[in-house]
Amino acid sequence: MTDVQTTEVDPPWEGLTGAELHAACMRAARAGDRRAMDRLVAELTPLVWHVARANGLDRSVAEDVVQTVWLALFSQLGKLRDPKALAAWLITTTRREATHPFGRRMQPVPLSDEVAESMPSTQPAPEDEAVRADRDRRVWRAFVRLPHRCQELLRLTVLAGRAEYQLVAEALRMPRGSVGPTRGRCLDQMRDLLASEGGSR
Repeated sequence: MTDVQTTEVDPPWEGLTGAELHAACMRAARAGDRRAMDRLVAELTPLVWHVARANGLDRSVAEDVVQTVWLALFSQLGKLRDPKALAAWLITTTRREATHPFGRRMQPVPLSDEVAESMPSTQPAPEDEAVRADRDRRVWRAFVRLPHRCQELLRLTVLAGRAEYQLVAEALRMPRGSVGPTRGRCLDQMRDLLASEGGSR
């Protein structure tokens, strides 16, 4: 009973971040600590959600995929050899789940969904919406023409932000110092694609 109380006050992941936090939570979760599982879900669900949506799933199907991925993890907690590779495992598993037939019933453009969600109370003028939709279509077309590695890097850096470049590096298995420069080159490619498309219109 005393051990349980001590764990409640001072969880082993206290003060940790990134891969070290994930590893500590994984170890605690394997020992049956429900709070460790909850912390993992809170910490990494945005990553799983973003990968699911980036694979073209609508909101309801993406929710199913996210739930399936977490169930898969918790059903085989003891099988993940390197807890520090958790983020990469989640990304790979989410991609795989997103390719299942049930996940391809609908393929809306994610950017359009996000635009719709950003307008909760007011309707834009038809002309403004047409311009916005055209811009989003061109951005998305340019994005999907990027190499797959660039697409994944941009998705993850947008989600994680500069402070979490280490997590991005671990997920993509690349040196942390190369994340920023590679991201810059990917953005330059996307700008070139947008410029070439704009010039052809």
